[in-house]
Amino acid sequence: MATWNSRGLRGSTLEDLVNRTNEQYAEKNLALIQKIPTPITPVRMDKENRHITLAYFEQRSTVDYIGAVQGIPVCFDAKECSVDTFPLSNIHPHQVEFMNAFEQQGGIAFFLIFFSHADLFYYLPLRDLMKFWNRMQSGGRKSFRREELNSTYYLQKKNGFLVPYLDGIQTDLKLRD
Repeated sequence: MATWNSRGLRGSTLEDLVNRTNEQYAEKNLALIQKIPTPITPVRMDKENRHITLAYFEQRSTVDYIGAVQGIPVCFDAKECSVDTFPLSNIHPHQVEFMNAFEQQGGIAFFLIFFSHADLFYYLPLRDLMKFWNRMQSGGRKSFRREELNSTYYLQKKNGFLVPYLDGIQTDLKLRD
């Protein structure tokens, strides 16, 4: 079973930005998105500071966020990357299976990737991820490079939204038709 230690805090800046964006979207009645907590069982606690220092995951998580945007069910996972090459090992097969099933039920599934070194947010539709995923499954690269991504899906900061992923969803819907 996987354990959690300080590595578990990776991506917490991205999570804070997405959580704040979700609050803004909810305040403006644009979307209702919830963070899905990953259930953990504490093993060791720092009693003085009341912090968990070691824990194990009770079950595999599927996605970080789930909800609805103007009546459309959405789910997504947020990933942070500090270089221009994204390792597919950061995405787990059970996540891909869940997201595929989610889309088969009429929802939209995607990944938000924050290329922290370049301060860029990217909306990766599940169907685009599947190209890289299938390439890996066929014995190809186990990663993708930023230059392989469709530039249409870079998210531009605007209107005070920290991570304007609704723009990505809107583009995604247009390109599906």
